[in-house]
Amino acid sequence: MKPLIITCAITGAETTRERQPALPITPSEQARASRECLEAGASVIHLHVREDDGRPSQRPERFSEAITAIRREAPGAIIQISTGGAVGESIENRALPLSLKPEMASLNLGTMNFGEDIFYNHPKDIVGLAGKMREQGVVPELEIYEVGMLESAFRLFKQGVLQAPLHVQFVLGVPGGMSGEPGNLVFLVQRLSALSSQAGIAMPDWGVAGIGRYQLPLAVQSILMGGHVRVGFEDNIYFSKGVPASSNAQLVGRVAEIARGMGREVATPAQARTVLFGS
Repeated sequence: MKPLIITCAITGAETTRERQPALPITPSEQARASRECLEAGASVIHLHVREDDGRPSQRPERFSEAITAIRREAPGAIIQISTGGAVGESIENRALPLSLKPEMASLNLGTMNFGEDIFYNHPKDIVGLAGKMREQGVVPELEIYEVGMLESAFRLFKQGVLQAPLHVQFVLGVPGGMSGEPGNLVFLVQRLSALSSQAGIAMPDWGVAGIGRYQLPLAVQSILMGGHVRVGFEDNIYFSKGVPASSNAQLVGRVAEIARGMGREVATPAQARTVLFGS
């Protein structure tokens, strides 16, 4: 098996300080959290940014501040910015940080109910974001919340909108998308394999982000199945039932320890770059 790539979604757009006091909000806090996560075993930082008052932001200037701080304090980290933003953010604002040419960015593949809201991703906007990523040399990570989005990704690949190698992230457990039950991940990976074969490409690398109570069981399942793992306060604020995690790094360190105990090597940032970028 390839080394396990651990991504940490350190902040997100919805988690609040009231619910998770250790949530990093300012660029300096995000840089410190990123360093701690790398030391614990992460190699990718999935990045949303906030204003100082905690409001979600898509301002390129704020992303630049955070990226600069992270690169200074956590050199080597692969920074993957979010183009999802907060639910309800305009597609124009969601695209703005791509001008900073990060190594990676998330690309959401469909519209869905998202808790009590609607996460809107019009087909033309998905194509537009993919085109902007290609123009800026940004590698997209395909965010898949249910199987229809996975099939949409391969339609876009056949149309030339997306290019191999594809990098797939299953996000399971969002109310409105597929739950994080074990059979759902097995089904999605099987479908990914079948679609890849039909498209004539190698099986893409894939990972899973489990939301809430699904984070830990899906992480263990992914380690066993040869996938990668995302943890962090964007997706889950607890270390165990009713017990808040003390830091993002605590969630990363647990997954790294489990992986090593199961005989799976944990990727360094350099190894992760080889897997993700071939460099």
